[in-house]
Amino acid sequence: MELLKKRLANLLTIKSLVTLTAAAVFGVLALRGDLSGDQFLTVFSVIVAFYFGTQSQKKEDGV
Repeated sequence: MELLKKRLANLLTIKSLVTLTAAAVFGVLALRGDLSGDQFLTVFSVIVAFYFGTQSQKKEDGV
């Protein structure tokens, strides 16, 4: 139960909220046809790489 609370708290950080919001916005733009599939894939890949890259770095730093 403690692990679940900790993960939920981590999900509610500003970085996580910005990442999830950006992913949702670009997803909606792609579904509306405002972005091509290639543009969406590029943007989404950068967002996910940034998020998981910073998560990985945080674990290595021991934070």
